[in-house]
Amino acid sequence: MEDLSLFSLGILAAALLATGVVAGIVAGLLGVGGGIVIVPVLYYMFTALKIDPAVLMHVAVGTSLATILATGTSSARSHYKRGSVDMDLLKRWWWAIALGVIAGATLAGNISGGALTLVFGFVALAVSANMMFRKDGANLADKLPGSPVKEVLGFLIGGISVMMGIGGGTLGVPTLTLFNYPIRKAVGTAAAIGLIIAVPGTAMSIWFGLGADNLPPLSLGYVNLVGFLLIIPASTLSAPLGAKIAHTIDPSKLKLVFALFLGFTGLRMIYGVLF
Repeated sequence: MEDLSLFSLGILAAALLATGVVAGIVAGLLGVGGGIVIVPVLYYMFTALKIDPAVLMHVAVGTSLATILATGTSSARSHYKRGSVDMDLLKRWWWAIALGVIAGATLAGNISGGALTLVFGFVALAVSANMMFRKDGANLADKLPGSPVKEVLGFLIGGISVMMGIGGGTLGVPTLTLFNYPIRKAVGTAAAIGLIIAVPGTAMSIWFGLGADNLPPLSLGYVNLVGFLLIIPASTLSAPLGAKIAHTIDPSKLKLVFALFLGFTGLRMIYGVLF
């Protein structure tokens, strides 16, 4: 890692704080835990800082999961106060999501950084396409399927999300709305799912990263404490604002812009690994 001047460190700190603000608002607005913003930003920042590519994506994912502990708590609390968290569903679904998290985190801890980057890139493209091209009201069914399909869906949401370093909203919201869930309740419930993902996901990122070579300075396993401490305050304070906006405006135009950002990011990550 190259030495940084005080000016460069100041720019980096400001960028991380700004990332936290944007991530917090997005977490509250779309129920995505902020990780879908944090991971690519950390990925590019760590690339610029010459962090070893072998651990770069692992640290971006682990650090993002750690920030969701705070961002997701703030966002879920805000939605819960508004009655938009489906506690009955969470009571029936949490264990399948948690099993998926354990499986996904174990796989993530044992594959290369390039493979982990490809997972993020391809899923980001799929999510972007869903946001741009899926028509409002296009549902697969009028309600969630019964067992065991419902549990398989929860397992996949947990497993894929933890490998991407994201909260449950990126996959949880489109999944729930496919089964005719009201969008605001889907967003609120997905924010709570983010905590089910982030708690074991963070712990396992720390565990698998202990003793890894060429980690960034001040890292605890695959969780970089500098990024964590800079992003957390901004994201935690801004998450309730996003939740408030979600209940007052039509976010369709914002979702389109976000989908374009996500598609571009996915393509750039895939290109960087394969070419």
